[in-house]
Amino acid sequence: MTIENAILKNIEKLPESVKQAVLDYTEFLVNRYAEEAAKTEKAAKRGGLGIWKGKIWMADDFDQPLEDLKDYMQP
Repeated sequence: MTIENAILKNIEKLPESVKQAVLDYTEFLVNRYAEEAAKTEKAAKRGGLGIWKGKIWMADDFDQPLEDLKDYMQP
């Protein structure tokens, strides 16, 4: 017996009001799964390490003290 058949067999035993609650819950689960799948797909498209390689640069003297601030620096 498949899972689907087992679920349908159990649902047939339930009163109509509970069947409506089951329907609402399954719709909630489907929507939640679709949202999670969309987030995962979007995250996969963002790229990985090295996507900015060659697009930005840093000056060779980046970590050197600035001349404008030499009056504030301790000798």
